[in-house]
Amino acid sequence: MTTQDMLDERYGRRRSPGRRWVIGIGILFAIGIVALFGWFTVQGSLDTVDADTTGFEVVDEHAVELAFQITAPPGRAVACAIEAQDEDHGVVGWRIVEVEASDLHSRALREVIPTTALATTGFVNSCWVLPAESAAGGVLPPLAPLA
Repeated sequence: MTTQDMLDERYGRRRSPGRRWVIGIGILFAIGIVALFGWFTVQGSLDTVDADTTGFEVVDEHAVELAFQITAPPGRAVACAIEAQDEDHGVVGWRIVEVEASDLHSRALREVIPTTALATTGFVNSCWVLPAESAAGGVLPPLAPLA
């Protein structure tokens, strides 16, 4: 009998296998939570699109030409909301631009924004990855004819 066993017998302590199970389950639970947070972080960054306005030119009082660059996941179609504003920061024109899927990670684009008044700036408001089923046919499904 070891000294530890003698002390345990003398003072009434005993080693509980249940305590090891509780500690083991707690460790596994903590590892699972960390893995889940890691997966959410990775999954959220897989479909991110970064857009930078590289320039704009006011063509006339009815149009602005916008130059911008997008960085998107290769092989995925992207849509961007582009916008033109006047000197009071009022929106005078906007449109949704769909960019077809490409093997390139970054692409430079030029688009014209129709405006209702003279614009003083143009920029990319936001971009997002299109779902696979709507990438070929647009953002919205086609309307069925009325019978």
